[in-house]
Amino acid sequence: MKNITYITGNQKKADYLASYLGHPISHKKVDLDEIQSLDLKKIIQHKVRQAYDIVKGPVVVEDTSFEIKTLGGLPGPFIKYFLERMTYEDICALVDGKDRSATGRCVFGYFDGEHEEYFEGSVNGTVSHKPAGEGAFGFGRIFMPEGFNGTQAELNKEDHEKMYTTMKPIKQLADFLKNLS
Repeated sequence: MKNITYITGNQKKADYLASYLGHPISHKKVDLDEIQSLDLKKIIQHKVRQAYDIVKGPVVVEDTSFEIKTLGGLPGPFIKYFLERMTYEDICALVDGKDRSATGRCVFGYFDGEHEEYFEGSVNGTVSHKPAGEGAFGFGRIFMPEGFNGTQAELNKEDHEKMYTTMKPIKQLADFLKNLS
């Protein structure tokens, strides 16, 4: 497998991805421009090309989206900014009395100067009535994945793993990288 650099500001995410790939990957924190779009794939296409231009070697980038049906898919990839300006309680209240359906989505992008690939995963669920749980990133305290009891942050390790590896297309990425070698 090629030496790959995973662009993220979170070392735990890099370690987690490396453990799933069964191959060490480099980790580099790089501030990438994020284009404004609700289309997660367009955002990733821009980020992966920019990351490659900086690293000058094979890169993997990712982005996530929290899409609330009644809000027309918002906050979508802007969830990070919503959480910087609003409390979890405020976001939950946005859908009071409305359809609470939501989708957690993740796209990985890979580019090595020759091969450019994208992998998408998603999990449907609902916005909780109030935040619950600890230890989840981003929207995990207010997202109740379908088929599980409680928010993502409340899931036990086994259930969290199932949900996480469905939303994050890690297996698709791992299979691609194994076949690329």
